[in-house]
Amino acid sequence: MARELDVMYQGAFSYSIYIEESFAGLAAAVETLGLRERRALIVTDAHVAPLYLEEVRAALRPCFRELHELVLVPGEEHKNTDSIAEIYAAAVEASFDRNDVFVALGGGVVGDMTGFAAATYMRGIRFIQIPTTLLSQVDSSIGGKTGVDFRAYKNMVGAFHMPSLVYSNVATLRSLDAIQYASGMGEVIKHALIRSRDYFDYLKAHQAELELRDMAVLMETVYQSNLIKRAVVEVDPTEKGERQLLNFGHTLGHAIEKCSNFSYSHGQCVAFGCLAAMQISGTMTAAEVDSIERLMAAVGLETRCRAMNQEEILQATRKDKKMDHGHVRFILLRQLGEAYIDLAVSDAQMLEGLRSIMQTD
Repeated sequence: MARELDVMYQGAFSYSIYIEESFAGLAAAVETLGLRERRALIVTDAHVAPLYLEEVRAALRPCFRELHELVLVPGEEHKNTDSIAEIYAAAVEASFDRNDVFVALGGGVVGDMTGFAAATYMRGIRFIQIPTTLLSQVDSSIGGKTGVDFRAYKNMVGAFHMPSLVYSNVATLRSLDAIQYASGMGEVIKHALIRSRDYFDYLKAHQAELELRDMAVLMETVYQSNLIKRAVVEVDPTEKGERQLLNFGHTLGHAIEKCSNFSYSHGQCVAFGCLAAMQISGTMTAAEVDSIERLMAAVGLETRCRAMNQEEILQATRKDKKMDHGHVRFILLRQLGEAYIDLAVSDAQMLEGLRSIMQTD
């Protein structure tokens, strides 16, 4: 069953999230924005374009005066200012003005870059998110965080810029490879760990359906994660306080991601970071840790990272944008479903957390 959520910003309506099982409702959703006299630039990548560009183009054609397309080279390594320049160039060449629209069709990389380009083109134009990966549907498409990597540092350059609409077609999750699907599940499990024991119990109870990518269970999973993400970003849209809780697993996760030369997916690194943070928290029972690791393994996530230089990972945390006056803003757990911010996590504690997740060969 289709779901719809409205997101508020500073007490007023900001945008709607549509969770559907096809693109059949896309045109009707976009029509609510009243953009028929505007132009749209669909930004996608070479992986997604052969799968969904034609269908999305056909759905959007009646919604705009003109449609333009840009197909980028896929991959995290291309999430940089060179790709942003391609988006700017396509918009300039088509004479886009500040009343026109960018449309992000793809995963988190495409969504982040298109959102950042929209935030900065002519000092800001509207954009629409059509996320096609689990990671983007449950996390990156919601909340207006946009950005690009800078010299291998994740999302170091960015802006807060809310989308005009988010349309998630969960049927696209069938086309994901095992690594992409597991990556999204890393963020799903993170949401449960920081906010809802009931959600974690739901994921455990439907572990078999998640393995099989059952559409009804995935609809509910995307919806529940969206509820959690919405609740946090409505209270703290620009990450000054509570929204930082969404970074659970990200401090060490981002550092592992960088130091592995991005050979692990983002969500996999978040899963590693969550397990390390649980070790640092010291509040989880052995049975809880075991159930979390079993759920991770069931959905394709590794629970032990290959041996890496732990000191190098530790130093990479110092370049993270979550630093606060020389201290790492670390997210820990009081208990399953309740996270908090800690500024006193020591290097020794971080190294202990890393040792707990590293293979010893």
